[in-house]
Amino acid sequence: MLSDAVKPIPETLERHAMGGQPRLSPAPIFQKNWYSTVGKRTLDVSGALTIGAIFLPIILIVAFFVRLQGKGMIFGHERIGRDGRKFRCLKFRTMVPDAEKRLNDLLDKDPEARREWEENRKLDKDPRITKLGHTLRRTSLDELPQLWNIIRGDMSLVGPRPVTAPELERYGDSVHAYHAVRPGLTGMWQVSGRNNVSYDERVRMDRNYAQAHSLPMDISILARTVMVVVGATGK
Repeated sequence: MLSDAVKPIPETLERHAMGGQPRLSPAPIFQKNWYSTVGKRTLDVSGALTIGAIFLPIILIVAFFVRLQGKGMIFGHERIGRDGRKFRCLKFRTMVPDAEKRLNDLLDKDPEARREWEENRKLDKDPRITKLGHTLRRTSLDELPQLWNIIRGDMSLVGPRPVTAPELERYGDSVHAYHAVRPGLTGMWQVSGRNNVSYDERVRMDRNYAQAHSLPMDISILARTVMVVVGATGK
């Protein structure tokens, strides 16, 4: 049993000899290979262009109905990407214009809703979402504009869920894993019963993905994503 003075080396640190004395230095989150350096980006661009072409009629129809509900078809919210770079993550608008006010009013008067929000950063019964927005979220169609984020290089087809700066604070020692890869349009969390996964479990999934992602893993996640979308189990 280790004493209080002896701590195990974290997964993200390695021992190196220096002048006969061991020292600690950051270990790579994952070993770079052909897929992480070239193959993944090639899959992202070709996949995003193909999906965009196939779904173009649906994109236009969704844009039309979102526009009927008011100004601003597409909403961009600041997220943190690879290497800590900030970008605007695009989605079809699914919320009412005064969304933040409605959220703050609810959290001020409902302690249970505040607990749920602080724990999961989402609400099971969110007063901000429109009727059309519920449908778009359930089918994940609200995320189609992120194909442009992928083409631009902000995101990947598969990766961790894009998070805000306040959310990233909850990643603790796993923040380096999140920074190591581009956030994804889909990922382990989305195909693993995302509505029933705790935030801590989501962080663990993101870390594991950053350490072990590969072409077979990405193909598997993309295939499972199709099943989730067809089953309309998103939220």
